[in-house]
Amino acid sequence: MIRVLLVDDSSFMRLALRRLIEAEGDMQVVGEAAEGQAAIAACERLRPDVVAMDLEMPGMDGLEATARIVRMPDPPAVVMVSQHTRTGSEAALAALDRGAVDTVWKDRTLGGVDFARLEEPLRTKLRHWAGQRQRQAPPGDRPGKGAPPGPADLVVIGASTGGPDAVAALLAAAGRLGAPVVVAQHMPPELGPDYAAHLGRRLGRPVLLAEPRQTLPDGAVTVLPGGLDGHVLRAAGGGFALRLTPGRGVVSPSVDLLLQSAAIAAHRAIGVVLTGMGRDGAAGAAMLVERGMPVLVQSPESCVVAGMPGAVIAARHATATGTPAELGRRLAGMLAPAERSA
Repeated sequence: MIRVLLVDDSSFMRLALRRLIEAEGDMQVVGEAAEGQAAIAACERLRPDVVAMDLEMPGMDGLEATARIVRMPDPPAVVMVSQHTRTGSEAALAALDRGAVDTVWKDRTLGGVDFARLEEPLRTKLRHWAGQRQRQAPPGDRPGKGAPPGPADLVVIGASTGGPDAVAALLAAAGRLGAPVVVAQHMPPELGPDYAAHLGRRLGRPVLLAEPRQTLPDGAVTVLPGGLDGHVLRAAGGGFALRLTPGRGVVSPSVDLLLQSAAIAAHRAIGVVLTGMGRDGAAGAAMLVERGMPVLVQSPESCVVAGMPGAVIAARHATATGTPAELGRRLAGMLAPAERSA
């Protein structure tokens, strides 16, 4: 049975969401809270698997409550359920930065929240993230040994919970690199354009949102859209291109599929696995290492949630670990800087 904590300042909304969550018998709402401080206390007392968290509440809001909850030992997964997590994409990105694993939009009609459109994504995402939390592998005590660093022709980065800030810190420290960079950040489909713009503002340079069959220029950062998986291919005229396919699972883009395609298409790819819940990226890292390509992994103590990096480290596929900024500087030393126009 999946244990759910429900946090919303509306008593009517809590009643409606409880009925949606418990409708199929595999999830139980073990507690409720009307604001953030009460949610933190309930998490400490009830130890839920997953939290359905509203964003705007009196007192402590959902963003601050999420940031505090994910710092607990063995924290629950937090799914932000709000009317602001689609129309207010900056709020959705802020939720992911604070540690929410996913967002669900409370779509509104003239009569209020459209519960018919809310119930399927809500139950699906709560189930998925509760399962990911329960299956997390504990981090190993030291990274595995990979291939020695060398000239690289592609950088592929995967991240989930807490990823927007970690990706920005990594790429800011790395500077412009002399190879294409592709980012798979778990996010809802509608956030792709806003995330690319958000990352571009953090870096002070344009960031591309991937399009089907686009080429990957050296030095450019390309973000995979939410809801789609990205596969790196060799371009006919040299270099690389991207193929986009519908996402296979609840969470996309898939880090495993991106890393696996890089291991096949590239001569000397570098994989990077950053903060996130679950194990996405572990299978892709294994394929890169099998081909003698390095995998850089965020140190568990610097992660918002260490599940994804911990799975790579436990399998001894990490060439090096560090904070995002440390990994960015290491990347800069492994690649030639990108050429700059005068």
